[in-house]
Amino acid sequence: MAESARVYPGLDVTWPGDPAADADEMPDRVLAELDEFGPVAAESVPSGLRVFFGSMEDRDSAATHVRAALACGAEPVDVPDEQWAERSQASLTAVTVGRLTVAPPWDLPADRAGVIVIQPSMGFGTGHHASTRLCLRLLQELSMAGARALDVGTGSGVLAIAARMLGAASVVAVDFDADAVTSARECAELNNISDEIDIRQADIEREPAVRGEPFTLVLANLTGGMLVRMAGRLLQLAVPSATLIVSGVTREEEEAVTRAFADLGAQLDARLSEDEWVGLRFTAPLQAPD
Repeated sequence: MAESARVYPGLDVTWPGDPAADADEMPDRVLAELDEFGPVAAESVPSGLRVFFGSMEDRDSAATHVRAALACGAEPVDVPDEQWAERSQASLTAVTVGRLTVAPPWDLPADRAGVIVIQPSMGFGTGHHASTRLCLRLLQELSMAGARALDVGTGSGVLAIAARMLGAASVVAVDFDADAVTSARECAELNNISDEIDIRQADIEREPAVRGEPFTLVLANLTGGMLVRMAGRLLQLAVPSATLIVSGVTREEEEAVTRAFADLGAQLDARLSEDEWVGLRFTAPLQAPD
């Protein structure tokens, strides 16, 4: 019997009025409301926003919540993997951020210097989201010589691959999602550095130790809510005065995220923004929090 195509649990969220008129505000409000349900990807659709989740249960709970919280329409959809691949290949092209270019296999530049090849996969970064670009920009401002890097929530592995290409001595990439780990390993292989990045499935909030800790550089492109919750754990994994680069933060979430790290002794060193998204770079305190 032929294996059935994998489907991804999506939620089509619509809101009253003309979606175009609310384009700058409503998508961020929707994503903020859905944060606790673990959305893994989102994309604009003509009627509003399509949000993808790790499970049908999370999707259904999110639908009930967003209908009540924002008086939005929320229609569950199951999206075949083939549809995602087709849309990706139709819309994604190479994007250059500083000295690095993130490119899908079908749009590789002739000059491969500084090129990170990423195979798009549902829910995992391609370099086209502003939060990924902000992390890449902040990363390129650092001297990477001798760095021991940890990429939390690695997704496609783009930040881990970038850290290694920029000169990090060692890179560990973790994600609690098994599909993300598979995606990251495939992308590392595309870039011929499979043996240079330690990619594994792990939930750093539940596991007492991460092999390779403590790290001199921690990368976390997550969500504002997750960063507030995990600030202490991220700092525990870092050496004193380590560098932390975080994004996935909206302007509305920025104050809460900055305060969460500052309350634990971290110092904000740099801030970049693009559209509604913010990237932040901190220096860890001289003593890790308990």
